[in-house]
Order: sequence, then C-alpha cells, then structure tokens
Amino acid sequence: MIEKARRLNSVEEYYFSKKLAEVRELMAKGEPVINIGIGSPDMAPSEDVLEALTSAVYEDRAHQYQSYRGLPELREAVAKFYRRFFHVTLDHETEILPLMGSKEGIMHISMAFLNPGDEVLIPDPGYPTYTSVTKLVEAVPRYYDLNEEGNWLPDLDKLEQEDLSDVKLMWLSYPHMPTGARAESEDFAKIVAFARKHNILLVNDNPYSFVLNHEPVSILEVPGAEDVALELNSLSKSFNMAGWRVGFLLGQQEYLDAVLKVKSNMDSGMFYGIQKGAVKALDLSSQWYANLNRVYKERRNLVYKLADLLGCTYSKECVGMFVWAKLPEGAERSEVFADKVLYEKNIFITPGTVFGKNGEGYVRFSLCVSDESLKEAIRRCDKKDIVI
Repeated sequence: MIEKARRLNSVEEYYFSKKLAEVRELMAKGEPVINIGIGSPDMAPSEDVLEALTSAVYEDRAHQYQSYRGLPELREAVAKFYRRFFHVTLDHETEILPLMGSKEGIMHISMAFLNPGDEVLIPDPGYPTYTSVTKLVEAVPRYYDLNEEGNWLPDLDKLEQEDLSDVKLMWLSYPHMPTGARAESEDFAKIVAFARKHNILLVNDNPYSFVLNHEPVSILEVPGAEDVALELNSLSKSFNMAGWRVGFLLGQQEYLDAVLKVKSNMDSGMFYGIQKGAVKALDLSSQWYANLNRVYKERRNLVYKLADLLGCTYSKECVGMFVWAKLPEGAERSEVFADKVLYEKNIFITPGTVFGKNGEGYVRFSLCVSDESLKEAIRRCDKKDIVI
C-alpha cells in the first residue's frame, strides 16, 4: 500500500459523513428514522430561479469554460444585493469573487494566507470545517471560547491577555452556527478594532442572515473593516440552493486576488446556467424571504414542542435554521443523549460536541424537516420514556 500523506493523520472524517452512514444503515433495516440533524434545506428554489437555470442551458456559451471571476452580471447582482440588504457598497469588478460554495472558500482563504505554524482563532462551538482545513494546510488551530453567559460572542478582553503574535486569521460566523446568536454592528466594530490592533485577518462566514432574522448585518458595514476583514456568503440556506454550490467572497481587491491565485488552479469556473440562476435568486423580492420564514417559523414552533418533550431548554431570541438546546438536568453527555433519542425514538439530532468542547451539554435541532415529520417526532416523544 502507498503511504497516505501525514496531514491526513491530523483530521477525521466529517461527523455527518460517518453518522449519516449509520442512519442510512438503520433505515435500510426498516427503521423509520427522522433526520432532524442536518441543515440541508428541503424546499425547492424559486420557480423563477429554476426557469433562469433551464433557459440558460440553451444559450450558445452555456457549456464552455467560464471565467474564474464569474459572470459580470453575477458579480453585479451580488453588489446590488449587498447594497439593498446590508447597505454595503462593493466594486463588482474587484471586490466580489464568486465561489463554488463557501466551503470551497474556507479552503482557498486558508491556502492563500496561512503558512505552516501560523495560528488560527476558531470559535468553540463553531463549524468543524474551520478546524479541519486549518490542520490540512498545516496551520495551528487555537480555539476561543463562546458560551451562553457571553451571548456566544468572543471575549475580546480575555483574548487581549494572551500572546497573539503568531495568530494570522480569525474565523467568525454570525448569525452563529450552531447557536443562532446574532452579532450587532457594535459587536463587529469591537472585533474589527481588535483585529486591526493585532494584524489579524477576520473572515465572517455569513450564510444565515435571512433565516428567521429581520435585521441582517455584515461585518463590512463597519467603517474601515475592509482593511482587515473578508466576508463569505452563499445561496445555500436562504434560497434553498445548497446543492447548487454557489457562494461568494467579499472584500478588498488585494485579498481577493490572493484567493483567486488559489482558486484559478483548483477549478475551471462555475457552470453558466447555475450562475444565471443565482443572478435571478439575488434579485428576488422581499416576499420570497417572508414566505420562507413563515414556513421556518411554523417548524421552529414544532421543534420547541419536541425539545420540551425531551426536557431540553432553549432561547427564543436566536435566529437561523437551527434550535440550539440545553440538555435536561441530569443528562449524561450530548452524544449519549443524542444516541438514545436515535435508538429509542428513531430521531436523529446533532450532539453539540460536534462543534467543539463548549457544545457539551447541548444538542442541535434542524428546521430542514417537514411539518409532518416533526409532528411524527413529537408523537414519538409524547411519552417521556427516554432514559437520561
């Protein structure tokens, strides 16, 4: 056998890759598992978006290689979208870089800015890919604590007391995944000042702004943020287009050019039809978001009922497509609790420890599940007989 690269020894297979294989195995055996663990939108994109995609495939240039920078009309649509909702003005020629999903962007940004040994500030709890990509590029993960007492925001005073001389990059994700906490403009301003002081590149991963959130905020709203900050966004969550893999990176030209050096060696451009569909999505009326959030609000109310039956507690102030819930008093551990719900009730929920050590004591429920499935999950838990 050919020996694998040593860098693979530092990362594990993605939790959901392993756990969903187990869920599929249970279902193959006839178990009626309800999956309330994954944030993959189950509703369809807008009909207008689908029509834009299908009509585009018949255009003359549809099946050629596309520009690494994306179609000009896509970059213009992103710029218009950010002016409309975030009051941020961006140059569509130089300050917007379309991506094949924001997950691609996490890797490209890391490859563009991190050298082996550089330290990376990563939220705990937070998106596991920040850690795995940091390790794959042979940089060093350095976790900063988020907790309920601090409203799941970074404790900058605590960080100021540490040696930050080797820190190159800091990941943020607001609205926060998995907790649903929001960052206000004032919070971003403090974080930008912190990054400027310590010469740290900030990246805010921002795909949840429009899900059950009426006040979307971008880190780029902060005056001077462009000197030290980038923002990732995508169409996966707010437009039901997760499988399309459409994202974009926003920031000053010098930073984006560095990322483009990596990206241009990794792919050959995004499919033309997908880009045309994305243009249409970014121009949808506010009614689209209102209709989507009406569905998610009904589902969230059902998830609250399910969490109540399981003895979990939660905040109703959080946004996004998840409910982050604290385990009932006396529960042993997050993974044990989640497995008991899976094996005793055939309901899959995500243990908080997937997102870091500070996720211990919590579980995450997804809203990407039909009303019918959620009502069935509630029926299964109506008798509180799960052994804690």
